[in-house]
Amino acid sequence: MNATTYEIGQPAHDRWLAAEAERLLDFYQDATPDRSGGGFWWLDGSGRPQPQYGKQLWINARMVHAFAIGALAGRPGCQDLVSHGLDYLNDGPLHDVTHGGWMWAADATGEVVDSTKQAYGHAFVLLAASSGFAAGAHASSMIDEVTTVIDERYWRATDGLCVDTYTRTWSDLERYRGQNANMHLVEAFLTAGEVTGARAFVQRATRIAERIIDELTRTNGWRLAEHYDESWQILRDYNHDDPDHKFRPYGSIIGHWLEWARLLVQLHAVTDSDGDWMLTAARNLFDRAVHDGWDAEHTGFVYVVDWDGTPLNRHRYHWVIAEAIGAASVLYRATSDAKYQRWNSAFWEHADRWHIDREAGGWHHELTADNCPTEQVWDGKPDLYHALQATYFARIPLDQSIAAALANGRVSFGDSS
Repeated sequence: MNATTYEIGQPAHDRWLAAEAERLLDFYQDATPDRSGGGFWWLDGSGRPQPQYGKQLWINARMVHAFAIGALAGRPGCQDLVSHGLDYLNDGPLHDVTHGGWMWAADATGEVVDSTKQAYGHAFVLLAASSGFAAGAHASSMIDEVTTVIDERYWRATDGLCVDTYTRTWSDLERYRGQNANMHLVEAFLTAGEVTGARAFVQRATRIAERIIDELTRTNGWRLAEHYDESWQILRDYNHDDPDHKFRPYGSIIGHWLEWARLLVQLHAVTDSDGDWMLTAARNLFDRAVHDGWDAEHTGFVYVVDWDGTPLNRHRYHWVIAEAIGAASVLYRATSDAKYQRWNSAFWEHADRWHIDREAGGWHHELTADNCPTEQVWDGKPDLYHALQATYFARIPLDQSIAAALANGRVSFGDSS
C-alpha cells in the first residue's frame, strides 16, 4: 500500500475508509437480520447466525445504528434494516410494555432470558433511535420514551451520573456503579442532542464527562477506573479473579481510555468555551494508553492493565484498536500534532494486517498476544458498531456525529470533486 493510504485528510485515505465501510456492511447486511423472528442475530466468524445467543439488546440497538449509517451513506437495503431493527426494539420481547424500559436478552424463540434493565442497553436504544431518526425513520416516540426512562430511572442529579442495573420491575437497584454505561450515554446524548436540537442532552453529557474524567480519572493518574460503589468510590478489587470478563473485567480497560479521548474531543467541539480542559484530558488519556497498553514488539494494545499499568490481559480486541483509530483521528484534526497522524497510520496498519478478515469478512474480534485469531472471550463476530465507526471519524466534522454528518452531506468519500 502507498504512503497515503492511512494519511488523514488525503483523498486516497478517505476512499480506502469508505471502501472498508462497504466491506464491513457486506458481511453483516444479509446475514444478521432474522427475517422471521425480528431483530438481529449474533454471527460466528464466517457470518452464520448463532441462535444459541438469542437476541441481545446491545447488539440489536447497535445494528440499527450501523444500518442507519449505511442508509444515510446511500447503501441499498439499509433503510429497510433500520425499520426492521426499530420494529423489533419497539414491538419485540425486549421492550417491556408492562413496566417500561428494555430488558437485556431473549432466546431464539422470543422468551426473555435476562430481564435486567441496564443503563448500558438503554444508551444504545437512544443511539439507535437517534440515528434511525436522522436516517428518516419514525423514531421520535422512541427517543422520547427512552429519554424518559433514563431521566426517571437512571439519572442522579446529585451525582451527575447514571446508576447501572435494575431488576425488571425496577424494584431492586444493583449497588454497583459503572463508568461504561455513562461513557456510552455521552455518545448517545450527543447524537440525540443533534437530531432533536435539545441542548439539555449536551449539558448532561458534559456533566458526566466532568465527573468521570475531570474528577475521578484525573486524580487516578489518567488510568480510568471502571467499577465503583454507591458513593462513586473506586472498587479496585472488583472481579479480581476475572480479568477476562466481557463487560466488567478486573483492572482498567485501555480501550475505554481511548474511547473517552475521542468523545472528549467531540464534546469539546460542541460545548462552550469552558470545555478547554477536555482537549488536555483527551491528550493525557491517549498518551497514558499508548504508554501502558501499546505493544511495540508485536503491535496492538493489551486489553486490561492493573493500577500500576502492568498488563493483565494481553489479548487484542478489535474494538480497542477501532477506538484507538478514532482517538488518533480526532486528536490530529483538533490539534494538528503530527504524532497523532503517525499513530493513526500505525493503528490502521495493525488493524489491516491482523484484525481485518479479507477471506471470511468482518474483523477478527479477538487475537492472542502475538496476533493470532482466537475466541477465548469473544465468540465469532457479533459487533459491527466499533469497526464501522472507525472508518468515519477521519471523514466527519469534529462537531457532528456520524449520522448527523451524513444527513448534512458533510462526510468525505475521497471524491475528486
